[in-house]
Amino acid sequence: MRLTFGSWKYIFRNIWYVLPFALVPAVFLALSVDHAAVYALTEGFFTGEPRIDFVMCLRALSFLRLDSWLGAVYSVCAFIIVPTFLAFLLAFVEKHLRIGKRTLSGVVDQFMFILPATVAVAFFYLVLYEAWAVVLSAILYVISALRMTAFVYILYVFAFLVLGGALLYLSTVGYMFLPCKLVTGFRPYDAFVYGYRVMMRVRWRLILSLAVSYVPMIFILAGASFLPGYLYRIVSVVLFAFLFADFTVRMATVYFDADKLDREDILKSYREL
Repeated sequence: MRLTFGSWKYIFRNIWYVLPFALVPAVFLALSVDHAAVYALTEGFFTGEPRIDFVMCLRALSFLRLDSWLGAVYSVCAFIIVPTFLAFLLAFVEKHLRIGKRTLSGVVDQFMFILPATVAVAFFYLVLYEAWAVVLSAILYVISALRMTAFVYILYVFAFLVLGGALLYLSTVGYMFLPCKLVTGFRPYDAFVYGYRVMMRVRWRLILSLAVSYVPMIFILAGASFLPGYLYRIVSVVLFAFLFADFTVRMATVYFDADKLDREDILKSYREL
């Protein structure tokens, strides 16, 4: 659990530096969630009528809103804003871990260096997640056609566990690419290969740490769907702000830990005692 608590510890210790980078993408991620679809899916599950419509299920799982033109605009804005703020936050955190300073000097140069790779990584995760959402929606739709309700619930849980585990496993493939590229300055292919090797040293612990952060998110978002729309958005923004910061910070802290690099943010604090 050190990987999980390591990123959380960094976030809460540097909350006022991390939060500004996380709030804006969190707003657009929250607006990219279809509240009505999430509510319909959750209500059916908890009222004993787990009969799922494929389109409604996909709308509930997807971050690509097509229920309205405004929802589509939010989704497009989210895809632009998320990699931009991720690149800036990662550059800031990497500098802090590397030299122990929480200043913006040099961060802009690192941001420009890592931004193209960050856009590519964001696109990879978007395609991976949306493909997962389509597959899961199709499987749940097929399961819902069964007549035995109790058996349907069992298969729902089993499908979520298996496909959720597969998503987490695949998401680790490129997880160390960006911090590796920032720290080493390698070309994209070399950074990906070396980052993958570093990730393999901690893969299962990394998967567990991601699960600890993201599994509760599912239950919180589902439960909050019973709230009025504006309250649901507020809860979603808070949740996504933390998850965005956690996802980004963990990249850097896990990389430094797995590659046995000294963290100057910790060493400096020790020197000041």
